[in-house]
Amino acid sequence: MARQEINRTAEMEVFVRVVEQGGFSAAARSLRMTPSAVSKLVARLEARLGARLVNRSTRKLILTAEGQTFHERALRVLADLDEAERAVAASAAPRGRVRVNASVAFGHLYMLPLVPRFLAEHPEVQLDITVTDQVIDLMDERADVAIRVGPMRASQLVARKIAQTRMVLVASPEYLARTGAPVHPDDLPRHELVTFNFARHCDSWPFLIEGEGVYRPVHGRAEVGDGESARTLALAGQGIARLSVIHVGPDVAAGRLVPVLEAFNPGDIEQIHAVYVGHGGQLPARVRVFIDWLAAEMRVGRTEPATLAQFKSPPS
Repeated sequence: MARQEINRTAEMEVFVRVVEQGGFSAAARSLRMTPSAVSKLVARLEARLGARLVNRSTRKLILTAEGQTFHERALRVLADLDEAERAVAASAAPRGRVRVNASVAFGHLYMLPLVPRFLAEHPEVQLDITVTDQVIDLMDERADVAIRVGPMRASQLVARKIAQTRMVLVASPEYLARTGAPVHPDDLPRHELVTFNFARHCDSWPFLIEGEGVYRPVHGRAEVGDGESARTLALAGQGIARLSVIHVGPDVAAGRLVPVLEAFNPGDIEQIHAVYVGHGGQLPARVRVFIDWLAAEMRVGRTEPATLAQFKSPPS
């Protein structure tokens, strides 16, 4: 009797995802399958191998010794398969879907306006774009690349610098006309400040005073969880916000926001990175061409933020 055809690669991929996600339900969500389908596939794999791979409970999943061995070997097999496919695909025209995650400011002000030109130059590539200031897990969200502004946490992800920007204090002309512009960082306690409420935010702002870098504590009656909200409140006249030039550059250039305390600006830089999951330095052609193209666009200055020297000076 002919042996029933078995997709062993698919079995390995599902089993590896179950281990990575720590359970059948989580793996099913990430694979867009039903939990019962994932459970049946793993059970079929165990029956074919004649060995139990996982011990199941209502709370957690534990690999058996056989499951640990199979998981380690499956990872190597899948990695070799990915490398073989990438090697073949590298010489072909980029094609397929690229899932991109970007911050609100960078996405709306710089990346999205470039999308039509990218798609025109690469007709076989589709872009699936999510714009959010939430820091996502690329594996959980099945994203190919994320554009992140600011300090990078230690991780196994690969980060490629595509641009940089510096920070600036800004306020609306209406707010400054009402309160007067601060002339020294020590004036800030008398002003309304727009600050952040997320966990990694520092509740002080840096300044350069008489050649020395110092921090001044800041407190605001309006706290927000993302840069776009801070920009909106600053534009509405709520107070002074500290944001990146890449975020508020167009507003300052148009006179909607005014830089303040520039004489005390320490010039601290925020890096902008394209972050992706690396496999031995290899990337699918569809992802690599998007990252290369975006980095080139930023480098040649087509979307480079204006420097503060080009901005309008605050009113005297």
